[in-house]
Amino acid sequence: MQFFSAFPFLFLSIIICFVNSVDSEQGFCSASSIVNSNSNNQPLYSKVINPTLSPFHLQDLPGFTRSVYRSDHALITPESHVFSPLHDWSNTLGAYLVSPAMGAHFVMYIAKMQENSKSGLPPKHVERFVFVLQGLVTLTNVTGIGQTLTVDSYAYLPPNSKHLFESYESATIVVFERRYAYLENHTPEPIVGSTDQQPLLDTPGEVFELRKLLPTSLPYDFNIHIMDFQPGEYLNVKEVHYNQHGLLLLEGQGIYRLGDSWYPVEAGDAIWMAPFVPQWYAALGKVRSRYLLYKDVNRNPL
Repeated sequence: MQFFSAFPFLFLSIIICFVNSVDSEQGFCSASSIVNSNSNNQPLYSKVINPTLSPFHLQDLPGFTRSVYRSDHALITPESHVFSPLHDWSNTLGAYLVSPAMGAHFVMYIAKMQENSKSGLPPKHVERFVFVLQGLVTLTNVTGIGQTLTVDSYAYLPPNSKHLFESYESATIVVFERRYAYLENHTPEPIVGSTDQQPLLDTPGEVFELRKLLPTSLPYDFNIHIMDFQPGEYLNVKEVHYNQHGLLLLEGQGIYRLGDSWYPVEAGDAIWMAPFVPQWYAALGKVRSRYLLYKDVNRNPL
């Protein structure tokens, strides 16, 4: 009976904790980050590279993780990442965050390139998209021409295109790969760009800012979106659709609804969303939220 008599106080503590978390940068009850919370002194996407592995008061709790895997969605948080050498890459460790084993038709992984590292090629008929999170990466294409990619830069490589990514110092990238869905008389071209070069697009009925990093034309069977939310902004549409998503939260924190569950999320978290899973996001905290989102497009779901 003592437990039930104490329940109102426990419930009140949880509510107070949640309210405090909304007003704190970390978004967890009295939680302190293991990295400096002063974002003004940190490079872009620093919390993806040096994430808060767990709320401070739970770091000593054995087995704790915010990661969740369900049949129609997954939340993969940094304390769950398992890095191992990437096949055919040199001096590079990778952590797969999304793969067909969970029901996806693409892979998404973080690659940590060390000094003098080189990439391997994806399998035959597989296209690749690379986004730089930290450091400098040099892309060399089949012609031998090299291009330097900095943070917030990206490259798309069509299937079966010869290319090489190199890093002479440490660098971190996020990579998307999928088997290309060929369409007669349409061939994708390689693309190199940066986020700030892409225009803001109209989002009727929504308040977030949207950039698309790849062309919307038929040769491309997926796109990568950059979406920015100011604190307090949220998705107006409660989305349910046939497209799959792979998401990496680059900045900020908020609440993500996936199916019937609600998850606190912060920079460094990755999400997989299966077709038709209900999904919704609201930004919390004191700084903007930015996430990178994979979405399959331009193909009949049959």
